[in-house]
Amino acid sequence: MTQYQHIGPVRDIPASVIVDAARMVKTGRHYSLAAARFPGMPLFPGHPPFQVLNYRTPPGIKAEKAQPWGPPNDAGLGYMAEYVMATSHSGTHVDALGHMTVGDDNHWYGGGNTREHLTDHGPSVGDAEKLPPFFTRGVLLDPPAYRGIDALPAGEPVGAKELQAIAKAQGVEVRQWDVVLIRTGYLKYWPDATEMAKHKTAGPDLSAAEWLLEKGVVASGTDTETYEVQPAPDRGTPANPQPVHTKLLIENGIYLLESVYLEEIARDQVYEFLFVMLPVKIRGATGSMVDPLALI
Repeated sequence: MTQYQHIGPVRDIPASVIVDAARMVKTGRHYSLAAARFPGMPLFPGHPPFQVLNYRTPPGIKAEKAQPWGPPNDAGLGYMAEYVMATSHSGTHVDALGHMTVGDDNHWYGGGNTREHLTDHGPSVGDAEKLPPFFTRGVLLDPPAYRGIDALPAGEPVGAKELQAIAKAQGVEVRQWDVVLIRTGYLKYWPDATEMAKHKTAGPDLSAAEWLLEKGVVASGTDTETYEVQPAPDRGTPANPQPVHTKLLIENGIYLLESVYLEEIARDQVYEFLFVMLPVKIRGATGSMVDPLALI
């Protein structure tokens, strides 16, 4: 029987690294690294819109005499419930291994491919049901602050040499098993789509991806919807419009986070922290909406 790799290198984090990460918490302060989700929110154009629709309301229940509990209900107890219709890639999210494919066989990390492993209910290998919890050291690298600007211009690449220089300037070291978050400043203007458009799709280039691999990180995220710089300046041969996703997610199982809200943590110059993220385990989904935490 073929054995598939459902989880990337994060599966191998030593217990000692987890314990050391927990010991980083000294003050008990935490930062939410997610922005709110709402109908009409800005989204990557390849994803469906985010929508919330009422399913049950107190007036509707009374009008339909559809209360789920028996009488008497003299207190007038009611409740509200809703449908949330969205891609798992709405707002702050993590890509499952089965999110991106490459090649004529449409394969992804861990041995999955669309011919064998794509069902009517999503991929059966490397889907969001297999997403692991993340509890490890996190590092923030802030290119706009390093350059002395508020946000990177649209389509601006961030390379390995700059990331190395930023880490040195911030006095932090990127280590094996880290989650590295790279701020572009895009979400400084959230949710003003007009202002955001001036700064969209800046991000790491292929040299940055290779640097992250050399450092041994288990995941990386940015505050943009694409993670990597677009259009890619280094598409290679054959041409690949997303070489960073290919290098990190497809070839090496390094999880990618997108639309991570980094403004507060950057404002306070918190560059290393305990990173905690618990994905929602949905079978067949290709990612998970998340609300990651940075704790210090």
